[in-house]
Formats: sequence, C-alpha cells, structure tokens
Amino acid sequence: MEAINLKAGMTFIKDGKLIKVLESNHHKPGKGNTVMQMKLYDVRAGSTVQTTMRPSEKIEPATLDMKEVQYLYTQDEIAYFMDTTTYEQYEVGVDSIENELKYLLENTIVQIQFYGTEVIGITLPSTVDLTVTETQPSIKGGSVTGGGKPATLETGLIVNVPDFIKSGEKITINTTSGEYKGRAAN
Repeated sequence: MEAINLKAGMTFIKDGKLIKVLESNHHKPGKGNTVMQMKLYDVRAGSTVQTTMRPSEKIEPATLDMKEVQYLYTQDEIAYFMDTTTYEQYEVGVDSIENELKYLLENTIVQIQFYGTEVIGITLPSTVDLTVTETQPSIKGGSVTGGGKPATLETGLIVNVPDFIKSGEKITINTTSGEYKGRAAN
C-alpha cells in the first residue's frame, strides 16, 4: 500500500511501530513534488507527531480485528468498554481516543479495534444523536440556509447548527466530519 491511500482512522506499521493516522492531507508546494502532510499517533508510545511522507512511499497496513462493545464511562484517563455478550471489559487510554470521546454517551455501542490481543482504539457509528445544552436563542425567521450559530452539546462538543435549533433539542451529528445533519428522530 502507498502513503497516498492513507486516511484518518487507518492504522499501519512503520519501523516496528503501530501508527494510527489522525489527519492526512495532500500538499502541493509551489515548487517540488506533492507530499502528504500527516498527523500520526504512535499507539504504543502514546505520542503524536506531525510529519510528511512521499505519496509513493510504501507502508504496511495493520490488520485489525473489530468487536462490538458498549461504552461505560471514563475515569483517570482511561475509557472503559464492555462486550455486551461476554461482559468482558476493555480499557482504552483517553489520549488515543480523545476526538472520539466527544461523540460518546454512556451505553453507546461502538466497535473496538484490536491488533492481535492489543486494544488500540475504537470506531464510532457514522452518526450520533446528542442534546444541545447551550446555544443562542432562536432567531425569528431563521432559515435552514442561514449562516448558523455555535451550539454546545452534552458531551462538550461544539458544532455549528441552523438558527432555529434551541437548547434542549436532540440533533444528529456526523461523526466523521463533526457536522450537524438534522434534528434527531424522537
């Protein structure tokens, strides 16, 4: 596999290290060749690094196993998950799933990622429903196509929502882009 194919959330092996892609962007400087600007997370060391790679650079994708689990709670920099059929519990360091935690409420079902027997992260559902805890009051005549306004959700995540959304409403959020998708179905 080549570096140009790497996207956020993918995991690969480099120099014996298990690396997770947090961000990946193509960058074409005024002169020279295109490079991949990447924000990478070393799963075992717990460190994040900004780097560049040539698009044609060969990488070895890591084979991950997935298991459906339920998010329980976070305490002392550890997030706890449980397999709902075997009741086995798994611990994941908060630093490795910091972004994902912004979309999680207790009892949310997610996929936990394993590399062999090692727990390395989680995969969120494509959308989640969260309640707006704080936003500016509705603007009379506010439209769906308006500029929108920031809203703080129950997990602390801040998203831009249409002007007609009020505090206390439940909305659907895309977990990949972090964007408002609509009002949640009741």
